[in-house]
Amino acid sequence: MTVKLGFIGTGGIANHHIRSLAQIEGVSLTAFYDVDLGRAQKAASEHNDAKAYAKLDDMLDDSKLDGVYICVPPLAHGDAEQQLIERAIPFLVEKPIGINRDTPAAISQAIKDKNLITSVGYHWRYSETAHLAKKLLAERTPGMALGYWMGGMPMVPWWRVMTGSGGQFVEQTTHIVDMLRFLCGEVNEVYAAYALQAMGKKVEGTDVPDVGTVTMKLANGMVATISNTCMMPVGHHVGLDIYTDEGVLEVRDTSLKVIESEGVQTHGNTIDLTIAEDEAFIHAIRTGDTSRIKSNYEDALRTHEITIAATESAVSGKPVLLGSF
Repeated sequence: MTVKLGFIGTGGIANHHIRSLAQIEGVSLTAFYDVDLGRAQKAASEHNDAKAYAKLDDMLDDSKLDGVYICVPPLAHGDAEQQLIERAIPFLVEKPIGINRDTPAAISQAIKDKNLITSVGYHWRYSETAHLAKKLLAERTPGMALGYWMGGMPMVPWWRVMTGSGGQFVEQTTHIVDMLRFLCGEVNEVYAAYALQAMGKKVEGTDVPDVGTVTMKLANGMVATISNTCMMPVGHHVGLDIYTDEGVLEVRDTSLKVIESEGVQTHGNTIDLTIAEDEAFIHAIRTGDTSRIKSNYEDALRTHEITIAATESAVSGKPVLLGSF
């Protein structure tokens, strides 16, 4: 079965998936929509018989697609998902799934009502090292975790305003929050402090906090702190360190370092995480078997709620209970 796919959004992250899907047999990229028609036309020109569209509903009505990739800025989520749900078209959507709580929650409920196949782009979950860390944690008692996303600010205009990206914790650091959930379980409470220290002066119009720290209580009794900054001129540190009764697990997107009294072991990945993520989605479309998908929309919503709660806590100065949602 040839799987016919379309793309909503043809920017940077879409290109990662396009390159990945080109390596998967039996996949045809046939339709591209972007608010910048020229960009959609460029993407379509690189694939035989593909067509670019200026209107999303035209693409969805004309193309008879088996699945769609949604690769849009955080502020643009909502309409695309609802149109796909109405037409019962499976979709993979890139994180974050929105900039607020209400729109993703409504989308999640509509997906449940349709029993629709979905996937969300938390590609760290597909790494061999993440699964090894999960296996090792089953034999240890984790006590706390420290997470980091320390680097610079992406210079696309929508990223540097809260109404465009939702802020760094929502847009970038969500990967670390999701890895904490994947490895250690659910978060019950968050308390956050954010500040805008430098980038507001350096880049006109910036209102995204450029430093932040979020403390969390987990359902299993663990505590965790995840910090981020986007004020530096260089990338520094991105990952999650989990402290257990046997030692430390340093989890990164490409590696796992296990530090114990017997010594240090470093493990790497042998697979391309984007290809693994895309193969799982294509397999689900072909067979109806969703077991290979590591994060569907309903699961991703729980990660998203944590990041939104952190933003609310930073504004109010008070802890936020996840149960209050």
